[in-house]
Amino acid sequence: MSGDKSHEALVGGQFGSQAEAYLKSAVHAQGEDLQALIARMAGKSDARVLDLGCGGGHVTFNIAPLVREVVAYDLSPQMLDVVARTARERGLSNVSTAQGVAESLPFETGSFDAVLTRFSAHHWRDLDAGLREAARVLKPGGRIIVVDTVSSGIPLIDTFFQAIELLRDCSHVRNYPRAEWEAALARAGFQVCSSDQFRLRLEFKSWVERMNTPKPQVEAIRALQTSVSEIATRHYETEPDGSYTIDVGLFEGTKPLR
Repeated sequence: MSGDKSHEALVGGQFGSQAEAYLKSAVHAQGEDLQALIARMAGKSDARVLDLGCGGGHVTFNIAPLVREVVAYDLSPQMLDVVARTARERGLSNVSTAQGVAESLPFETGSFDAVLTRFSAHHWRDLDAGLREAARVLKPGGRIIVVDTVSSGIPLIDTFFQAIELLRDCSHVRNYPRAEWEAALARAGFQVCSSDQFRLRLEFKSWVERMNTPKPQVEAIRALQTSVSEIATRHYETEPDGSYTIDVGLFEGTKPLR
């Protein structure tokens, strides 16, 4: 086992070993947020698209039939192997893959018409750097669409959410409230032009199994869920088996023409 304890090594180790689980994950393969993202890419048949932090490839697979080209980009080589294989199996010849971190993209400036990222940015070591890179590789007038978890912004509730996320997955960085997502996009130079919010139920057993969460951490999550303030229990609609419901936001921004 490698002694590398960098954040990138944690992310790669956590997700690489579970690549097949993410391909098969119902939460990632469907949902109102995914359908809303797909709808925003309709009529973009000439677009070259970057799926930033592609994970199991569900954005790539749904967008590829609508556009000219999709580059699926991820830190995990194992994830990329799964995406490349599945794209071939589905006859998606306009899909390619590239490996690396969000904060340093190996693409030319102004080389994409759209950057899409779904359930990835809350794992980035440096959110601002990743969004600046997304802006750099976009053409003027290009679009970014970010779909990700949205925290409440209420400290009592937020601390609980961050705690169970970190216990489940040690590569977790932070879930941001809506205002912080929009502020980060603005700092990167984007004009935020639309946003949506959805509720997403997470079935507990598959949620922890997808990340191969060790038993002591699973027990700690359940202990927190049963002892936390009822305000948090109500907000997340926590169920007897630990399943709970979170907020998901979709944020769309454009890169100014100048």
